[in-house]
Amino acid sequence: MMYSIKEIYKIGNGPSSSHTMGPQKAAELFLKKHPDCKSFHVTLFGSLAATGKGHMTDVAILNVLQTAGEVEIEWQPKIFLPFHPNGMVFKALDSHKNIIDKWTVYSIGGGALAEENKPMESSNPIYNMHHMNEILNWCEINGKNYWEYVKDCEESDIWDYLSEIWKAMKESIKRGLDEEGVLPGPLHLRRKASTYFIRASGYKQPLQSRGLVFAYALAASEENASGGKIVTAPTCGSCGVLPAVLYHLQESRSFSDIRIFRALATAGLIGNIVKTNASISGAEVGCQGEVGVACAMASAAANQLFGGSPAQIEYAAEMGLEHHLGMTCDPVCGMVQIPCIERNAYAAARALDANIYASFSDGIHRVSFDKVVDVMKQTGHDLPSLYKETGEGGLAKDYQQM
Repeated sequence: MMYSIKEIYKIGNGPSSSHTMGPQKAAELFLKKHPDCKSFHVTLFGSLAATGKGHMTDVAILNVLQTAGEVEIEWQPKIFLPFHPNGMVFKALDSHKNIIDKWTVYSIGGGALAEENKPMESSNPIYNMHHMNEILNWCEINGKNYWEYVKDCEESDIWDYLSEIWKAMKESIKRGLDEEGVLPGPLHLRRKASTYFIRASGYKQPLQSRGLVFAYALAASEENASGGKIVTAPTCGSCGVLPAVLYHLQESRSFSDIRIFRALATAGLIGNIVKTNASISGAEVGCQGEVGVACAMASAAANQLFGGSPAQIEYAAEMGLEHHLGMTCDPVCGMVQIPCIERNAYAAARALDANIYASFSDGIHRVSFDKVVDVMKQTGHDLPSLYKETGEGGLAKDYQQM
C-alpha cells in the first residue's frame, strides 16, 4: 500500500531532501525524545557522509541539537549500513559520555526517514493499488482519470494542500528569476535563471517557449542550491522540473488553478508509485531516481493538462523515466549545483517533448511504466557506489582531477 502524496510534496529548505531535510527531521525527532540531554554524538555513514558537507548535512543537524547542548559529528563515508546508503546513528550521552540511548535511522529520499525495513511516514497507507497498470485498468473500467483515484483515496483537504504546494512552487520560481549573483560554495557558480528569462523574450516561438521553461527550472533549482524554500518534487535536487513545466503551461495557456491542482495530483501519484516500488533516492539508485522521476511526473502532468487519455498519460510518464535510465548521481564537490541544476532544465524540456510524443499516439506501447520502474530499481542497484551521490565518480571525479 502507498502513503499520501503529501509525502512526495514537502515544503522546506534546500539544498537536499535526503542530505538536509531528512537529517534535520531525524535530529528533531531525537531531540524531542531526549529534551533534557546536554550531549549528543551523531555518526553519518555512506553517501550521507561522503557529500554531507557540500549538502550542509552537519549544519542541518547542528542547528537542531546545538540548541540543547554539545554535539559531535563523526563522518564515515567508506562504511555503508546494509539497509540504505544514507545511514545515521544518533547517540544521547550523559555527563560522563556514557550512552543513554542509541538510534539508527536512514534518510531514504524526499525528506523521508526509515528505520530498518520500516518507513516512518507521517500518515497511514491509503492507496490499495500501487502499480501503474492496475491503476490504469481502474481508470479505464470506471471512466475516470488518475487525479480522481487520488481524490478517492486522499482526505478532503488534499486540494487545500496542493494549493499551498502550488503557491510555494510559484514563489520559488519568482524568487529565482529575481535573484542574481553567485551561488554559495566553492564552485562560484553564477545564477543563470534571470539571464535566460530576459534572453527568451527576444526570441520568437518555439525558441522563446523553450527558453522560458529553462529559465523557470533554473530559477527553482538555483533557489534550492542556495538553501531557499522549495517543494520536493519528488526531491530537492529535482525540485525545478515539475514547477517549471506547470508554471510555463499556466502562463502560456491560462490553465486554471484547479486543473493545475489535478495535474499535481497525477504527478504526485506517479512519484508515489516509483517511491513505493523502487526509490527516489539518488544515494540508492542515482539521479534517474530524482531527475528521471521528476521528468516522468512532469510528463504525465503536462499530458493530462492537454487532455490526454489515461493510456497516453501513462505513456508520457514511461518515456519521461525511460530516457533517464542509468543516469548517475555525481555532484561536483558534493553540492547540488553541477550537474544537478542543468539537469532540471533539460528534464523540464524533455517532459514537454514526452507529452507531445504521447499525444500523437493512441497510448498503446510495448514497455509499461511499471516495467521501467523495475528496470530503474535494478539499474540503480547495479551501479557502483561511486555513482550514487558519493561525489567519487563521473563528473565529480573529473572536476577534482582538473
